[in-house]
Amino acid sequence: MDRVWLLTWTTYGTWLPGEDRGFVSNVDLGDGKGRRLNEVGSNPAAKIRGLQILSKNKMKGPPVYLTVDQAEVLFAQFRETAVFRNWSLLAVAIMANHVHLLVGVSGDPDPHRLLRDFKSYGSRCLTQFAGRPASGTWWTEGGSTRKKGSDEAIINATEYVSNEVYPLLIWRAGGVSPLFLLWSDCPTAPGFP
Repeated sequence: MDRVWLLTWTTYGTWLPGEDRGFVSNVDLGDGKGRRLNEVGSNPAAKIRGLQILSKNKMKGPPVYLTVDQAEVLFAQFRETAVFRNWSLLAVAIMANHVHLLVGVSGDPDPHRLLRDFKSYGSRCLTQFAGRPASGTWWTEGGSTRKKGSDEAIINATEYVSNEVYPLLIWRAGGVSPLFLLWSDCPTAPGFP
């Protein structure tokens, strides 16, 4: 593997621009120019009530929350996509409202291509399994692509993905028996809308 990327994206409508918990989107910082607040260690934009209301009003359907069954189907598709593209899945976490993939690749492909392929093939398999969501899409636009340039960064990213709170599914490569945890195995997992 020449490069390792941590890919993250959210399900449709579950994390809107303007929310109190913070968000990554282009934001005007007072000079009339939009800037994306997505640097490692920086605080995301937060609490822009008008933007949150505008974003909610523009939604084409209700928020999309994944189920355990959908997570299992999605995971199988992620593995198939990785094998077909000759990429290496190192860790996967699928939550009701977002996904993390740690992926190793040969060469230096555009990380947005990786993100696009996983989301596209994931959408196709989810639609075949559960039908098209009311919004017409499973995911928000874009996502995060963060390069992990050292062994320590890869280990830290693997731990981050493997320790997500309230996962539907977690998988980690390595060793004789990879970690594979389903939401139903978590006795304290709260329900989602």
